[in-house]
Amino acid sequence: MQLIALVTGASSGIGAGVASRFIKEGHKVIVAGRRSERLEELKKSLHSHLQSNLLIGSFDICDALASEQFVGKIPKEFEAIDVLVNNAGLALGLDPAHQADLDEWDRMIDTNIKGLINMTKFILPGMISRSKGHIFNVGSVAGTYPYPGGNVYGASKAFVHEYTSDLRLSLADTPLRVTSIEPGMVSGTEFSNVRLGDDDRASKVYEGIHAMSADDIAESIYWAATLPPHVNINRLELMPVQQSFGSPAFSRITSK
Repeated sequence: MQLIALVTGASSGIGAGVASRFIKEGHKVIVAGRRSERLEELKKSLHSHLQSNLLIGSFDICDALASEQFVGKIPKEFEAIDVLVNNAGLALGLDPAHQADLDEWDRMIDTNIKGLINMTKFILPGMISRSKGHIFNVGSVAGTYPYPGGNVYGASKAFVHEYTSDLRLSLADTPLRVTSIEPGMVSGTEFSNVRLGDDDRASKVYEGIHAMSADDIAESIYWAATLPPHVNINRLELMPVQQSFGSPAFSRITSK
C-alpha cells in the first residue's frame, strides 16, 4: 500500500534520510524546509521515475500562517497524508543559563516547539476525518538526560516527549498512531555545525565515536510506520553503543 508522508526539516540530516527511505520504497513524500535549493537537490538525486512522488514545500514551520497556507494548497494527489514526521529542530549554544543568548533560546522554542505544534495542528484534522494516520515527533535523549549547556534545548525536547504522550492519550478513541523518536548522538548531520557555528569544532564532537547516522534514525521511523496498524510504538529511544547515561553531578561548594 502506498503511503503519503510529510517530513519537516527535510533539507538535510534525519529529515532528508526519512524522505529518501519512504521514496525509495515507492511512497509519496512531501518535504518541507526553508532551503528550497537543498530540497531541489534531494529531488534531483532520485531516479527519474521516482521524482513525481516528491512534492517540495519551501516555508518556515515557525510561521503558523505560512504553514496553514501551505497545507491548504497541497495538491489532491498528496493531500491524504498518512505519516507526519515532525523532524525540524535545532540546538544553539552550550553556555550556562546565566550567560546564554536569549535570542538563541527563542529560536529553539520557535522551531522545536511552535513549529512542531503548528504542523500537527494543521495535519491532524485530516487524519482524524480519514480515521488513519501516524505522527512522529523527533525528540532527543536530551529531553530525558540533562547535560551541561543543554538548558532550553533539553527542555524543548522534554516538551516533545510530553506533548507526544498527551497527544497519544487524546487520540485514544481513534485508530491514529503517535510515536516519539528520541535519538542520542547522530553524526553526518548539521546539528553540531549549527550549534557550534564552527565546522572544525563540530567534527571533533564525533571523534573516536561510531555514532548513529541519519539513515539509522530513518530506518527506525520507517519500521514503526510500517508495522501492522494495531501496533503503536509509543516512544523509541536510540543511542550508539558508545554512548550511555551521564553520572550525577556534585558540587563540593557548601552553602553559606
